[in-house]
Amino acid sequence: MTTVLIIILVVVLLFVGLNVYNYIRLKKAPAVAENPKIQHLTATTFNQHTKAGIAVVDFWAEWCMPCKMMMPILNDLASDETLPIKVFKVNVDQQRPLAAKFNIKGIPTLIIFKNGKEVKRLVGAKTKDMIVKEIKKL
Repeated sequence: MTTVLIIILVVVLLFVGLNVYNYIRLKKAPAVAENPKIQHLTATTFNQHTKAGIAVVDFWAEWCMPCKMMMPILNDLASDETLPIKVFKVNVDQQRPLAAKFNIKGIPTLIIFKNGKEVKRLVGAKTKDMIVKEIKKL
């Protein structure tokens, strides 16, 4: 019985240690440079930029690790010339009224707009393929 408890304790400690190591490594990872095609929106510029065509808007925060993980994917989307979209970002800490208007409860949240109307909402980190699949449905 004592041997089983020791083995369980060692496994739990290894699991906790691995999680702490990965967290520290992720915190120290360099920030991904943002694609210059991605524009940041405010409450005053939001309607102007999302009213025509397909717009993918990322609601994010600086402190959000999954939001940081989405940056390379958003860069790829913005650079993909085959997609008829524009990519935008809204910092929920700086644009609280805008985040409240769209009832943002968790981040990252991607909202896909078509001609100013919300057509799809994706909450959490998503792959590029999943986002492209939703865009192509439009």
